[in-house]
Amino acid sequence: MSRQVYASFHYDDVWRANVVRKSNTLKRNAEEVGFYDHSLWEEAKTKGAAAIQRLIDDGMRGAGVTVVLIGSETYAREWVGYEIQKSHADSMGMLGIHINGIRGENGQVKGAGPNPFDYFETTDGGGFFGRQTLSRFYRTYDWILDDGYNNVGAWIEAAARDAGR
Repeated sequence: MSRQVYASFHYDDVWRANVVRKSNTLKRNAEEVGFYDHSLWEEAKTKGAAAIQRLIDDGMRGAGVTVVLIGSETYAREWVGYEIQKSHADSMGMLGIHINGIRGENGQVKGAGPNPFDYFETTDGGGFFGRQTLSRFYRTYDWILDDGYNNVGAWIEAAARDAGR
């Protein structure tokens, strides 16, 4: 089943993110929604936070699953954080994929970056459980070690199913 998927990533990781986004497996299992035109992003930045938020909100409209492509600094990026929080608040399916094992433009790999889901909390568990990090609810994978090329479709389906979508 094809899903509408929103890809969240730090633009410094665009080379590695594009390996995932352009993989034939992802294209067979998901229709990507959102924005990827760097000039639109740069223009929105000049107009301020409200314009960036509108650009993201419009891009996420219609998506059922958010795929967070995790690089070295993804966890600390303000707008990736917004996309994670919005996806959670909107009860979207969500998963993370570590992409630092993908060879970059220079042919090098990097060590895995921190899990951004560890940096956000929710009280959705309520009562006894109190505050919990989002990493308790959303799975993360490694594109290389977990054979993302062959498994990303199943990961997306699992995230959608977990969210009741």
